[in-house]
Amino acid sequence: MTTIGLYVPGTGPLHRLPASVKLLAMVIGILAITIAVRRPWQVLPVAVIILLGYVLARIPVRTAIRQLLPMVWVLGMIAIFQTLVAGWERAVVVCGVLLLSVALAALVTLTTPVTEMLDVIERALGPLRRVGVDPERVALTLALTIRCIPLLVDIVRQVRDARWARGVGFSARGFLIPITVEAVAAAEALGDALDARSDGSHLTDSSPDPTPRDPDRPRE
Repeated sequence: MTTIGLYVPGTGPLHRLPASVKLLAMVIGILAITIAVRRPWQVLPVAVIILLGYVLARIPVRTAIRQLLPMVWVLGMIAIFQTLVAGWERAVVVCGVLLLSVALAALVTLTTPVTEMLDVIERALGPLRRVGVDPERVALTLALTIRCIPLLVDIVRQVRDARWARGVGFSARGFLIPITVEAVAAAEALGDALDARSDGSHLTDSSPDPTPRDPDRPRE
């Protein structure tokens, strides 16, 4: 299972900070990175600061790397496009800002339980009840989004590994169709689990498991 978006327990200073402080710092940090980084060399000092955050939080190197691996292909395509259109310096800045922003957000999610983040969001959105916003529904949507990030990455990894095991070459159709089928199946299972919970029951071991199944195993 990928560790993207999952909490890593710890007792360091970053883990002990209130979720509200970390979320506010993350928003301010991402805005500052977006505004301040304008030259390729400016990416390096910001990267060092974020790296020190990972060291301070004692996040395992392997876990930290896994936060960024899913972005490799996206950043590669962006880098090629930016290099052709605006030059390599612009490519470094754009890709650097994206990578640093994701790394900072990942640091917050790794050191903050999802429940604490959602409690902060619910409290922050509380005043919007007057205009029809449901804070609990927004928090639930965010929780499902966070959970589905590693779920989708696992689906892609399983489909990729299955194709490699069969010695099948790359095919957009052969790659995207299994991913779509597995993603829909996981969404249906998750929807069934939510329906069961809405009826007053709780998820148990017999509840539908949204974990992606083996792509090579026939659907029952």
